Amino acid sequence: MPGTILRVGLATPLPRLFDYALPATGDGEAIPARGQRVIVPFGKTTRTGIVAQITDGTEIPADRLRRIIRIVDAEPLLDDTTMALLEWAADYYHHPVGEVFAAALPATLRRGGALDATETVWCATADGLAADSASLARRAPVQSRVLDSVCRSPDGADATALEPAGATWRTAAQKLVAKGLVRCAERRTGIDHEPLATPEPAPTPTDAQQTAIDTLNATSGYGAFLLEGITGSGKTEVYLRCVAQQLERGRQSLLLVPEIGLTPQLVDRFRRRLNTPIAVLHSGLNDTARLAAWRAARDGSAGVIIGTRSAVFTPLARPGFIVVDEEHDASLKQQDGFRYSARDLAVWRARQLDIPVVLGSATPSFESLDNVAAGRYTKLRLPSRPGAARRPGIRLIDLRVQPAKDGLTEPLRRAIGRHLDDDGQVLLYLNRRGFAPAMLCTGCGQLVECSRCDARLVFHQRRSRLICHHCGAEHAVPTECAACHAPDLLPVGQGTERLEQALQALYGEHGIVRIDRDTTRRKGEIERRLESVRSGEARILLGTQMLTKGHDFPNVTMVGIIDADQGLFGTDFRSSERLAQSFIQVAGRTGRGDRPGEVFIQTLFPDHPLLNTLVADGYESFAAAALAERRAAHWPPYSCLALARAEAGQRATAFAFLEDARNLAATLIETGRYSGVRWLGPAAAPMERRAGRYRGQLLIQADSRAQIQRFLAAWRPALDTLKSARNARWSVDVDPVELF
Repeated sequence: MPGTILRVGLATPLPRLFDYALPATGDGEAIPARGQRVIVPFGKTTRTGIVAQITDGTEIPADRLRRIIRIVDAEPLLDDTTMALLEWAADYYHHPVGEVFAAALPATLRRGGALDATETVWCATADGLAADSASLARRAPVQSRVLDSVCRSPDGADATALEPAGATWRTAAQKLVAKGLVRCAERRTGIDHEPLATPEPAPTPTDAQQTAIDTLNATSGYGAFLLEGITGSGKTEVYLRCVAQQLERGRQSLLLVPEIGLTPQLVDRFRRRLNTPIAVLHSGLNDTARLAAWRAARDGSAGVIIGTRSAVFTPLARPGFIVVDEEHDASLKQQDGFRYSARDLAVWRARQLDIPVVLGSATPSFESLDNVAAGRYTKLRLPSRPGAARRPGIRLIDLRVQPAKDGLTEPLRRAIGRHLDDDGQVLLYLNRRGFAPAMLCTGCGQLVECSRCDARLVFHQRRSRLICHHCGAEHAVPTECAACHAPDLLPVGQGTERLEQALQALYGEHGIVRIDRDTTRRKGEIERRLESVRSGEARILLGTQMLTKGHDFPNVTMVGIIDADQGLFGTDFRSSERLAQSFIQVAGRTGRGDRPGEVFIQTLFPDHPLLNTLVADGYESFAAAALAERRAAHWPPYSCLALARAEAGQRATAFAFLEDARNLAATLIETGRYSGVRWLGPAAAPMERRAGRYRGQLLIQADSRAQIQRFLAAWRPALDTLKSARNARWSVDVDPVELF
């Protein structure tokens, strides 16, 4: 019977599809279509897979060919354009196609759950609405809080709404059900959207903004645009105007942001301006909320989809416009498993859908600047800030002549005091969390190191622990040196926790907020802390790189970069690019309102050419000089890279695989079929030992993308056949943005 063999993608590390026969049922059984989910036997278990192909034959003998168990979906879950995107991505990044399919689905759908899933909600009964909550609060406070939440939710309160009632809220809810005060119900999950009765009026765009808006709105088909605007120049306003135009045309817009922390303020701004449901997709959502948002994008009920990198795979019913905000950010590249670039896939998807795509940044990646130079992208510029806002002045503070106490030099302390006295807010940037980055023995000079990593343990005073920021290992603070047994261990260096303590001593009468990974672990904490800054409750804002990306603080009049020297002498060829981007981004948090801003940078190397170029001429001049160096050295974007990484418990095991991989590459290149391809290494990773495992890498370099893809098509499958590949954990990263 024609078309009776299904080729199914399963989430396994095997780089192939799996053949199955139709289920053994009666006549009239529907044949699954491409993009539908099926439940299949796999070994001794069952798996949920996606039908990728329907064929007439298979190489598997009839007596070994297994049948699918059942069809999950009544119609394809993934349309043809989404399937084509995923298959192209699997081919380009040389990753198992079944795992790529799985990456595109919410967890509920990966497990075989229904697309129209429901969630449990708790509703108040008539007795519950009439209950004496004060009396209940004295006897059962958690029950009282649950009942209050339920009574305030006429459509029912879900688990997220009831969690704040207390850790035992489920038990309390069950008791309320038994008392007849509350009942359980099921409802189809949906996305939250409370449109304003009257959307906020749009500000008058600047001439540069209007030019960008007109250009984008006039683009009827595919076009790739780099929106380069200085920090505070109003890139988001351009996005809003173009998205509004797409909504008028009945089209959806997809906006990608690099990190979860940027989504709340962006969503809030879009909700205040656009009367349309907005679907939000990121890893911080529970499975129910993520499925609801994914479904709203797929069925077209959401006009705007805002999400982090995995949202690039979301099916769209009426695609019209794609935005990648902060396109330079390394967070847009997945660093483990399926190692894809959401920015690059967004551009490919826009071409596939024949719609415009905008990459926005104040500090564009060198790859995007090269694409502009080559004519592949069109640059749109926003060179100034709206209204009276001006670019801040920048001053270097020489740490060789201005000693720092608790991380703060005297000129910096004076500047902080002056801006606070003038009713301004101050942002201090230190990309190092914890109290101190090292513990030093004053007797023998030895530093306390992690036993599993080539790294020092970081002292966290509040928790009174030494923590490795690479493997997560924690230890009690030792009372003596392990080497000489001297009792004098001294915390050395500055971390955000230590700087916060110093600021409290100096400026305790002003509100101080610290934002780093240690202070924002709880759900909603980063939003709460950012709101305290926007409301003016906090006058001093201290944090790590989390603060450099896209946040708008109109009352911040001063930025202080506590230690500019991290990264000045990095081993990665992208170190200077990243450092320049972070400096410009954090400096751009000031001077956004009507008052001028100031930036102070503390450094031991005030004559460093990178710092001087940035201060005197800005990012554009720095990028031009750095790109010239890249061209001379033949590094990306003037070549293409793939990185083979390996790790194992023994160094020899990891390097045995890398040596075999190098020899295999050499053999292929010597055939002459892969001109322009060369290798570097193998070499130890910049941090060779991490979490008790030794790590190394082998770099493949080629003159063009076509050359490296042709080589990888032969080399990558051959790596699976190496005997040494079974003993090490290894991967191949196409277009890597970071060394191991």
